[in-house]
Amino acid sequence: MNAARAFSLVEMMMVLVIVAVLAGIAWPSYAAYVQRGRVLEAVARLSEARARMEQYFLDWRSYVDASGACGVPPPPPGPGDAFTLACSATASTYTYSAAGTSGGSMEAFAYAIDETGTRTTAALPAAWSKHADCWTIRPDGYCL
Repeated sequence: MNAARAFSLVEMMMVLVIVAVLAGIAWPSYAAYVQRGRVLEAVARLSEARARMEQYFLDWRSYVDASGACGVPPPPPGPGDAFTLACSATASTYTYSAAGTSGGSMEAFAYAIDETGTRTTAALPAAWSKHADCWTIRPDGYCL
């Protein structure tokens, strides 16, 4: 006759401890990966906005429209957007900026680009190394 076999409480606790340790190691790496992905999304949106502004300038010879607003207005933020775009412009200059949405995990980040193509990192979390003359995309200071 075979006895029924089940997991003991000690075996279950060991599995839970192993899963917890693995999660404790993996979670910070995953969170950093997601954060870097959101930063890259923001700088890609800024690059796209710059291209659209330059095309607008080629068509109209000005960065502003007839009402004096930015020739290519920033799109409204979507429900899953981690950054909000903003634009300020004159007839011959503009600055497009991306700031992390307030209350989100990207709140401490802010990037900008202007008509000369100058990329600036306006704000970063305290633990990140900042370079003002490029877009810092990693905590170690690596930038585009």
